[in-house]
Amino acid sequence: MKTKMIAAAPPSTARTGIEGFDEITHGGLPRGRTTLLEGGPGSGKTIMALQSLVHAARFDNEPGIFVAFEESSERIMANAEKFGWDLPELQKKKLFFFDVQPNPNLVIAGSFDLSGMLAVLEAKAREIKAQRIVFDAVDVLLALLQDPAAERREMYRLHEWLLAHRFTALITAKVGGPESPATNGHPQLSFMQFMVDCAVILNHEVVQGVSQRNMRVVKYRGSAFAENESPFLIGADGIEVAGARELGHTKTADLSAMSDRVSTGVARLDAMLGGGYLRRAGILITGFPGTAKSTLSGAFAEAACLRGERTLLISFDSDAEEVVRNLASVNIQLARFVTKGLLRLVSARAVASSAEIHLMKIKRLAKEHSARCVIIDPVSALLKAGNEHTAHSVAERLVDWMKAAGVTLLCTSLLHEVGVQEEGTPMQISTIADTWIHLNYLVNAGERNRGLSIIKSRGTAHSNQVRELILSNEGVTLADAYTAGGEVLMGTLRWEKEDAVRTAAEESKVAAKLKQATLESEEALLEVRLKAVQLELQVKRAEKQALSRVASDLTVEQASGKTHLHELRGGDKA
Repeated sequence: MKTKMIAAAPPSTARTGIEGFDEITHGGLPRGRTTLLEGGPGSGKTIMALQSLVHAARFDNEPGIFVAFEESSERIMANAEKFGWDLPELQKKKLFFFDVQPNPNLVIAGSFDLSGMLAVLEAKAREIKAQRIVFDAVDVLLALLQDPAAERREMYRLHEWLLAHRFTALITAKVGGPESPATNGHPQLSFMQFMVDCAVILNHEVVQGVSQRNMRVVKYRGSAFAENESPFLIGADGIEVAGARELGHTKTADLSAMSDRVSTGVARLDAMLGGGYLRRAGILITGFPGTAKSTLSGAFAEAACLRGERTLLISFDSDAEEVVRNLASVNIQLARFVTKGLLRLVSARAVASSAEIHLMKIKRLAKEHSARCVIIDPVSALLKAGNEHTAHSVAERLVDWMKAAGVTLLCTSLLHEVGVQEEGTPMQISTIADTWIHLNYLVNAGERNRGLSIIKSRGTAHSNQVRELILSNEGVTLADAYTAGGEVLMGTLRWEKEDAVRTAAEESKVAAKLKQATLESEEALLEVRLKAVQLELQVKRAEKQALSRVASDLTVEQASGKTHLHELRGGDKA
C-alpha cells in the first residue's frame, strides 16, 4: 500500500509593522497561531507585543486585546506615550486593555484556573471583533500556581483556547537576568517553546560598557526564517530590528541608473575616476589623521547639493558648525545648502550608543531627509570598545541598505597607526566598498605632503597614479604626477627638481643662442671672404682677357705694319 505524501501549506503571516522583524520572519507572526516572546528585564517584550497590536489595529483593521499580568494599563500607556501611537484613540474601538494584576497579598486556597478570565476575554473579543491578543508577563500568572503540573495544565488550556478562536497571539515571559542571559532558557517555561508555533528570544546585555540588544527566532513552524541573532533598538517609533538581505532576495537592477556618474567635487579626481563616482556605489576614503578625508567628503557634499540632491552628512569628529567653518577654509561653502534644507549636518559621538543603534539611527535620518547621498565621517568611529565583534556586520548592513535604497554612500575611515597596511581597514569595509581611495603622507625634505591614490573602483577604469592633493584658499585640486629617477616627487623636492630642470633648460637655451650667434658670425666672415675671392677671381679673369686682347691686337698690328713697310719699299704683293 502506497502512502501519498501531502506537503503542508505554509502558514499565512500577520504583519507586526516592526521594521526588520517582518523581514527575518518572512512576513511577521504566524496568523491564527501563538508566538512566545521571551526575554530578560528591560529587553523590550512589552513594547514589541504592544507595537504589533497597534500596527494591526491602525493599518490592518485588526482589533486586539492586551492582557496585562504585571503592569497596569495606565502605566503601560504612559510608558508608550513617547512612541506617538495615540493609544487613547485606538482604545475607543480597536484596542482593549485588560488588567489582571494579582494582589501581592493574595492568598491562594484551593484550585485555580484561567476559565473565568478566558470567558471574559471571549465576550470582549466578540464585542470588538478582536483578531489579535497579547498576554504580557505570563510568568507572573504561573508564579501563582506554584505547581509545575498546574502550570503546564493552564498554559495548555490557554493555548487550546487561542487555537480554537484562531487568535494571532503573543505571549511574553521574563527569562534570565543580568547573571543569567535569556538565551540560557528557564526550566519552568521551557515547555512553552515546544507548545507554541513560533518562539522569539530577546536579549539585552552590556559588553565593555556598551549596551547591546539582539533577538533570535528560535522556531517558526512551517516557515523559513533568519536563524542568526538580529540586533535591534528601541527608538522613537518603537522597536526597530536590523535585517540583512538573504541569498535569493535580489531585484532586477537598472543598469542605466547604475552606470550614472556623480561628481566627486574635485574635477581632477573626476578625471582619475573616468567621470566621477558611480551612483548608488559605496565609496571609502581611508587615511591617517590630517590627510584631508573630511575635506574630500565635504567636496562631495557640496557637489551633490549643487546637483540639487538632498544630502546627509554625519560627523563623529566635529560639531556641525565646526564642519562648516573648517571646510570654508578650503572654499567648500556648505552653509548655504544647510539654509536651503538640501544638506543636513548631524554631529554625534560614537561612545553615546552601540554601533547597531548608530546604524539604525543613520537609516532613520536618511529616510527622514529623503537623502540621495549619505556621508559618514568617519565610519571607523563605530569601532569602539564593546563593538569589535559587531562593527564589520554593521558596515556590511550599512552598505547593503544604502544600495537597496538607491543612496550613494561615502564613508571615511581613520587609520591610527603608521604600521596599518593600506590593503586593510579596521572594520574590513574595504572589501565591500565599490571605490576605495587612500590618502597618505609622503615625507621628504623635512615636510609632509598629501598623496592620493585609487586602490580600486569597481565597474570603471581608473588612474593608477599617485597624485599630490593640494589644499588652498581657492579650493581642492590634484597636481599632475611627477616622477624623477623612478620616484614620485611632491612638495619642495618636486619644486627643486622642476626648478633645476627649468634652469638647465634655460642654460641650454642660452648656449644654443650663443652657438647660433657664433655660427652666424662665422658664416658672415665666410661670405665676406667668398665675395673677396669671387672679386679677385673676376679681376684675374679681366686681366687675362685684357692680356689676350692686347696680344691679338699686337699680332694684327705687326702683320699690318709688315705689309705697309713692304708696300713702302715697293715690294711685290704677297
